[in-house]
Amino acid sequence: MAVASTLSTLVHSLRRLVMVALVVVLSVSLAACGGAQAKVPGISPEDLATITRQAEGFLSARDRLPELAALVNARDWTFTRNLIHGPMQEVGREMLYINKLLPAVERPEANALATQLKTAMAELDEAARLQDGDNLRKSYIKVASGFGKYAQVLPESVKVALKQV
Repeated sequence: MAVASTLSTLVHSLRRLVMVALVVVLSVSLAACGGAQAKVPGISPEDLATITRQAEGFLSARDRLPELAALVNARDWTFTRNLIHGPMQEVGREMLYINKLLPAVERPEANALATQLKTAMAELDEAARLQDGDNLRKSYIKVASGFGKYAQVLPESVKVALKQV
């Protein structure tokens, strides 16, 4: 009987030990896999959050391209300039903030694309100011292309989070 009691106590202790080990393994596994935020090499989670906020504004301006196209097609000089200087004016600042937070190897391309887009927007504004229909159309094409190219430098996790690009 003493052997049975000792054996029963030993089995009970082993069960507790197995349960504790299982809890520890599950806790460590969940902690290791629990990082819901996707990591991008070279970008901290805080920087990724900032990039996402800035990308929202950039993509919001990009979403206004059909409206800008309609104004360009109508040769509406005043409202074309109003859209550029109003809702789309922050694009340069947003790209600057995004570029500062990208990994160093990606910055030169991002800076070049941002410069091209800002130049195209300035050319569009100037064509509207001069009421030059041919240059207005050509500049709009550069602006639309610039938005598309720059959107490609956004980190994949930002694109997925914003479901835009």
